[in-house]
Amino acid sequence: MPDITLQDITRLKFGVGQPVPRNEDPILLQGQGRYTDDLDLPGQLWCVMVRSPYAHGVIKGIDIAAAKEVPGVVGVFTGADLAEYGPLKCLLPLKNRDGSPLVNIERPSLATDKVRFVGDPVAFVVAESKAAAKDGAEAVFVDIDVLPAVTEASAAAAPDAPLLYDHVPGNQVLDFHFGDAEKVAAAFASAAHVTRLSLRNNRVVVCAMEPRSAIGEYDPATGRYTLHVGSQGVFGLRAQMANDILKVPTDKVRILTGNVGGSFGMKANAYPEYTCLLHAAKVLGRPVKWTDERTGSFLSDQHGRDHEVEAELALDAEGRALAVRLTSYANMGGYLSTVAPLMGTGNFSKNIQSNYATPLIEVTTKCLVTNTTPVSAYRGAGRPEGNYFFERLLEQAAKETGRSAIELRRINHIKPEAFPFSAPSGSIYDSGDFTGVLEAALEAADWDGFAARKAESKAAGKLRGRGIGNFLECTAPPMKEQGEIRFNADGTVTIITGTLDYGQGHWTPFAQVLHQTLGVPFESIRLVQGDSDLLVAGGGTGGSKSLMASGAAIIEAAQKVIEKGRLAAAHMLEAAPADIEFTRDADGTGRFTIAGTDRSMSIMEVAARIRTANNPPPEMPDSLDVKHVFGEAPMAYPNGCHICEVEIDPDTGITQVVRYVSVNDFGVIVNPLLVEGQAHGGIVQGIGQAIYEQVAYSEEGQLLSGSYQDYALPRASDVPSFGFLSRPDPCKTNPIGAKGCGEAGCAGSLPAVMNAIVDALSDYGITHIDMPATPERVWRAIQDAQRA
Repeated sequence: MPDITLQDITRLKFGVGQPVPRNEDPILLQGQGRYTDDLDLPGQLWCVMVRSPYAHGVIKGIDIAAAKEVPGVVGVFTGADLAEYGPLKCLLPLKNRDGSPLVNIERPSLATDKVRFVGDPVAFVVAESKAAAKDGAEAVFVDIDVLPAVTEASAAAAPDAPLLYDHVPGNQVLDFHFGDAEKVAAAFASAAHVTRLSLRNNRVVVCAMEPRSAIGEYDPATGRYTLHVGSQGVFGLRAQMANDILKVPTDKVRILTGNVGGSFGMKANAYPEYTCLLHAAKVLGRPVKWTDERTGSFLSDQHGRDHEVEAELALDAEGRALAVRLTSYANMGGYLSTVAPLMGTGNFSKNIQSNYATPLIEVTTKCLVTNTTPVSAYRGAGRPEGNYFFERLLEQAAKETGRSAIELRRINHIKPEAFPFSAPSGSIYDSGDFTGVLEAALEAADWDGFAARKAESKAAGKLRGRGIGNFLECTAPPMKEQGEIRFNADGTVTIITGTLDYGQGHWTPFAQVLHQTLGVPFESIRLVQGDSDLLVAGGGTGGSKSLMASGAAIIEAAQKVIEKGRLAAAHMLEAAPADIEFTRDADGTGRFTIAGTDRSMSIMEVAARIRTANNPPPEMPDSLDVKHVFGEAPMAYPNGCHICEVEIDPDTGITQVVRYVSVNDFGVIVNPLLVEGQAHGGIVQGIGQAIYEQVAYSEEGQLLSGSYQDYALPRASDVPSFGFLSRPDPCKTNPIGAKGCGEAGCAGSLPAVMNAIVDALSDYGITHIDMPATPERVWRAIQDAQRA
């Protein structure tokens, strides 16, 4: 960061690098947060969706007559009522390997011809109360001619698979290819050893703490829509709703987001319910509210992951990687979400490299529609998967060639002297010490003491295994981002930016950056993020880029504040602007001083004096306020090494994570307390996918894991205390020096946990098991190995 010394960092109580508690925690812990469902508007009506009970079928008719007669019901709507609105569709300009564009699917907000997954909305009921709306929804009769269903991507590619769309031959929307197939084939042909693994990236339910909820309003006097909704960025959501769906200018749409109880990618884009609410509000002349229940969330919230992968690694005689190749099926679900194909295509390609100097990469992915809930981004969105695939390949290659897996990593790590490193994925890594991070993790995990711990577990009748999860992920590149700073009459300072906090805790680190850069009092800083009317730019939150984007925008805006402050202070101190210096006191207070003198004013004094100035000269600014847009910056490359130890009860198959440590390079860490919390959350989600979570469908497409009675999540008792260490190597491509951290926990935990489980099961000769390693699956693997 510019103009900041080590002394600044260590002396400022609220400066960069300090573990400052989250400003919003006292508000949230006292129940004073405002989530969407907490909001009720005058005259508000309630909406309940009518969803398909079948995975696939032709809609023969929808009878709404009985629903209209239910007491309290004021409106019943079907797809025919929404014909004026645009569809939801994939917004990625992806191409097939032959250069043709992907086969897009334009999804109406309510199905009109066919239903394509259980939970597909076909109608909605609006009533005076939620209970009346439920009664009305139950009275809607939907006549569906049921068709055969397909739920697996590979099965959807079969010649005799049911077709979901007439314009999508073979159910395939994209045949993606990256890499030089001939060079990769030559590398495999010349390899001293080739390792192959079939890997399943299991489908998961996002399970955000707060179910989706929204309220639609319409002002007939102005023709303006307002949507109160949990989101990951109001600026982008406004553009999607206005341009693609409502077909109105963006100034006719306002998106408001308060507190958000988790998203992990799922709440980033528009959903059918939002169109329904805004239409009903317009037709009925009253606000309309909808809040999903957990069963509805399981059915209709976009799911995560779901890839079937054949992974291959070619090594030379010395153990150096020559090439890595992925051949995959990616399940899109019944429709294409906004970014549905991204995870198994571009993000596989960028992240399979990890932190290894593999010269050749090839990724082939067939994206197919199935009769399942649509899939979209989920924490990491292809980044954890890429690291998981390579780490599992490397561990298996070590076993097959009789090498140390640690030494194989050391041999293949990109060395510090190679930076900037041009990866075959197209990324340019700017910094890192990957072997150094590995060595620090081995020491922190007491790697050499494992044998004694394994013996103790064996004496207790348990299997013990350990696993390494090296990772490097390519964050999303920061897009144009607003950094607005306002000096308010009450002495507070407001930051306005287009990223959005949905649980991360943006207020505190953004305030730390502003406090350190500009020297305004930390306790006076406020943050506004969730009002599209206040934004002229905003990339939202996703891809671990928020601090890089908003932090950079805040720093650049602060420099403009300083320049305005120099002009104002020059007039107030009766000096030339060139003689005014901006410095910070020992307590961090920003101050404008006449060079070589002790005459000065604090930045807050200057801001207050401007407001009350009489007859100021024309060259003096009328405030210190700045509205600035930060330009785009390259992606960053957070990396690290996780080491996990597990115990398995061979009689039950129950796996327990018993030790866990991670060493991470997140670049400059603004707030280590929050960063460690982000890492913990990501690790637990990785443990969940690795051991517990699995979306299951019947052959007919019915969701078998449709509630928490059937879908397992990790609990506090399922995880140990986490060891967390930092070994930062600052990023060189953004002014903060940060690398992002929000999704890194998943990237390291998936391979660390699964490598540990396979290591424990190796006592039985087992070399691989797919996620999730549930007790039943582990027990069966042991039984099969004993019978072999």
